Amino acid sequence: MLADYYHTLCGESTTPQILNAFAQYQSELLTWNAQFNLTAIRSAEEIESKHFMDALSLLPTLRRYQIRSLIDVGSGAGFPGIPLKIVQPDLRLVLVESVEKKAVFCKHILQILDLNDAEVVVDRAEALGQNKLYREQFDCAVARAVAALPVLLEYLLPLVRVEGIVIAQKSASVEEEIAQAKNACAILGGREMQIEQVTIPGVDAPRNLVIIQKIKPTPAGYPRRVGTPAKKPL
Repeated sequence: MLADYYHTLCGESTTPQILNAFAQYQSELLTWNAQFNLTAIRSAEEIESKHFMDALSLLPTLRRYQIRSLIDVGSGAGFPGIPLKIVQPDLRLVLVESVEKKAVFCKHILQILDLNDAEVVVDRAEALGQNKLYREQFDCAVARAVAALPVLLEYLLPLVRVEGIVIAQKSASVEEEIAQAKNACAILGGREMQIEQVTIPGVDAPRNLVIIQKIKPTPAGYPRRVGTPAKKPL
């Protein structure tokens, strides 16, 4: 199913190396999850659909915008960043995860799959957004199930260079969030938000990608200090 979905997305066949990498990733996640509760998704079939294929649904957008560097905020057990890195090995990848056990798992996967030019950062997005090593350094920032859009944009837009993009993975009912996020988007340097609906085999509910291109630098005061965006959304 994964190979068919990849072919549908890209018009290309998966290599044995790619399929072996996903099989190893799946096996390690099942093993670690039994001990550390990394994700609520526990079956091999659901890992393939709700984690792997859900992550790969971003791939056409990355290719359309010619994304070469990506920061994944609130990566959890590595989604969507690691699956995208598996199929696009030349992608520079930074995974941001504040929960130590999840960050350790991500480091383990990067190591055993021999994925180079990839790192895991244990920190909060607000801190990274004010760190010159990460601020406005990426072609793309992504997040899945992290926060409502007004908050999420304050986490992500400061990390993206001008002309780069933010991709927020959201459920089907996202229009209200978009309306609430227009002020934050304008303040933080984003263009008008676009919605792309994606369909994933094995997942009943439609998924949306909310895509925002950055058209001007984020003002120096953003992101605000840790915790403030969630307490006082723009």
